[in-house]
Amino acid sequence: MPRIDDYINAKKLSVETLSAMSLKEIAQSAEFETSGDNLLRIPFLNRVYQVSFPDFQFQDETEAAKEVPIQEQVIILHYLIGTRSAPELSKNWIAYREIPGASFYFSAFVKRAVDPLKKVFGQNIAGLVKAAAKLDGKAIDAGNAGFQFKPLPKVPLQVILWEGDEEFPSEANILFNDNAGEILSPEDAAWIAGMLVYRLISVSFQ
Repeated sequence: MPRIDDYINAKKLSVETLSAMSLKEIAQSAEFETSGDNLLRIPFLNRVYQVSFPDFQFQDETEAAKEVPIQEQVIILHYLIGTRSAPELSKNWIAYREIPGASFYFSAFVKRAVDPLKKVFGQNIAGLVKAAAKLDGKAIDAGNAGFQFKPLPKVPLQVILWEGDEEFPSEANILFNDNAGEILSPEDAAWIAGMLVYRLISVSFQ
């Protein structure tokens, strides 16, 4: 498990890379809007962040005093870097294991994303439907309930759930567009899946 110092260093390295680029170039490749001469406006799940250029300081658009988690900052910065040469989205979806290099992080992916999804929604399909609507999930024809989300414009995820009962346990899967490994590292992909699941859990209680 990375320490906070690891994330701080990762952010520093990312800022060094991104500050050498133009704001227009970053916004176009990542598919984000700019605000004024030095701000990126970044929707992320059910939050919107304003990110300054070239120092990449994050501020929550609706709660300015609320600290943006460093893990989310790093994921977003890595996304900004990764989209510079990423291919267009395809119609092909892959399991996490199919992302190059993901085998090493598979247990972390299951622990962060798949297991919590099953635990909270495995016998509560209605709760997932309610939560998905709050995160702009688009229903797909898969499992007992399936939704497609866009936590970041070029990193869509599909969440699929098969409801459990007294005889059979619930099952779940999270699929990635097959360009995911071109944009995010396997560790980042596991993190963003977990962030989506925990945000679904959070809004399901609201």
